[in-house]
Amino acid sequence: MFYVAPLTPAFHPDDSAHTRKARGAFFTPDDVTQFISTWAIASVNDKVLEPSAGDAAFLVSAVNRLQELSSDPTFEPVVEGIEIHEYSARVGRKRVREAGGKAHVRVSDFFLVDPEPSYDVVIGNPPFVRYQDWTGEARTRSRAAALRAGVALTGLASSWAAFTVHSALFLKEGGRLGLVLPAELLSVNYAAPVRQFLFSHFKSVELVLFEEQIFPEAEADVVLLLADGYRMGPTDHAVIRQAKNATDLPSLGTGQPWTPPDPAGKWTGSLVPPEGIAPLRRLVQSEAFTNLETWGDTTLGMVTGANHYFTLSPHDVEKVGLQPNELLRLSPPGSSHLRGLVLSTAMLNRLGREGKSTYLFYPGENPSAEARAYIEAGEKTGVEKAYKCRVRRIWYRVPLVKPADLLLTCMNADTPRLTTNLAHAYHLNSIHGVYLAPEHQEIGKELLPLASLNSLTLLNAEMVGRAYGGGILKLEPREADVWAMPAPSLVKSRAPALRKIRTAVTRKLKTGNLLEAVELVDQALLIDSRKVGTRQISHVRQARTDLAARRTTRANSGR
Repeated sequence: MFYVAPLTPAFHPDDSAHTRKARGAFFTPDDVTQFISTWAIASVNDKVLEPSAGDAAFLVSAVNRLQELSSDPTFEPVVEGIEIHEYSARVGRKRVREAGGKAHVRVSDFFLVDPEPSYDVVIGNPPFVRYQDWTGEARTRSRAAALRAGVALTGLASSWAAFTVHSALFLKEGGRLGLVLPAELLSVNYAAPVRQFLFSHFKSVELVLFEEQIFPEAEADVVLLLADGYRMGPTDHAVIRQAKNATDLPSLGTGQPWTPPDPAGKWTGSLVPPEGIAPLRRLVQSEAFTNLETWGDTTLGMVTGANHYFTLSPHDVEKVGLQPNELLRLSPPGSSHLRGLVLSTAMLNRLGREGKSTYLFYPGENPSAEARAYIEAGEKTGVEKAYKCRVRRIWYRVPLVKPADLLLTCMNADTPRLTTNLAHAYHLNSIHGVYLAPEHQEIGKELLPLASLNSLTLLNAEMVGRAYGGGILKLEPREADVWAMPAPSLVKSRAPALRKIRTAVTRKLKTGNLLEAVELVDQALLIDSRKVGTRQISHVRQARTDLAARRTTRANSGR
């Protein structure tokens, strides 16, 4: 009979939920530890290490697995761990002892332990500390540890990235690595060298993906990494296995092989079936599709440091008495108003009448008396002490980013949208600006927002973007650069057909019928031009629907 460990140890003042979260410690459900231990431990003689032992959930499962493999009822497995928190290490040793094993748990920062390649198995749940909190000596040690394996991590890397690489260095040749990792492994740019490392050094790589969150308190999605045959690589593919949740793990199928175009590139393509992605790959190869960077540059918007002060509605302007030359026309904070094909001056005026902040306070070198009074009011309330304000030479002069040709929504419940900036409005960092190359400006302003509403582009947005809290799809400028778009040549050749549907698409978008609008664009841009068949489009749409549903399902399961 297996010893079933509790998910958390008895309370200790140095081991509260707050302190555990601060060091990235989230205790792992038994279903997960048992699944990974069963996969990783193949022999009673396997030497096992848990490099971030916590309260030894994985070590207890390892003891259970080793006992299962032994024919000796008196067998006392010996397992090893490393744990930075002394109290958790004590709890872990006790739990392993109660499970019938013996644990050698060293109390140390894992990155201070020199790797000895003596283990058959390394399993665990690395601490997940985001880069904002992963600072100072801890960050320096982690990056140095990864560099020993030839993996150079950027300053944006969270703790788990270096931990994964350093863990592998403890394995013998042929060893197995089983870790619970953030789903960031699949999508973030800083994980590129980790992805390359795994494909280069292991004979086989498997990923278990979940539809629902299994660590709601961590506010992060996870994947299970099962990498076998250390130093026996490279491999050219991964096997993708899907589970609804942790309790679904015992009934997992064998999975599907997936070969990335570039092992270091994003692995979100692993979520898309071959028939869903094939049309896009074919059109990219034929140069009918390209990426957004071909059309122009995507940049961040302006940072005011205090939107509540610097952005004003027409009513606010009238109340303060500011002069027209002390104001700039502004796309209001947020992006809910950017769901159509254009942002016109008339639309901006309507938003202003509705109370939206359509002006940016931007006084000249010699502010008017009214502007000076507004500046003094800001100083009385401490606006000038906000970080972005106090580091400016003149705190109330926001650094400008020129009006963009197109505005790109970066936080989306459905899909990113491109909108032509007919109003020539400035924009804040709640959206991105796209500055079209001179040779593409005319056709891009007129038709790219419309042409981008096709099923291939919507699917690719799910692949290059990343899921955030609440199921929101976020797109950063670097991700937008590689976002698949119809090529300028295709848009020009289909311009008459696209112009014919503009009015109908605009009506669909105004009433919130995005997918009906997409069907019209698919027909005009792809199907009528015989670039993609109706059956192929249905596969693409289903793949996009599944990815979007995955985002919202995980968000709902984490509430």
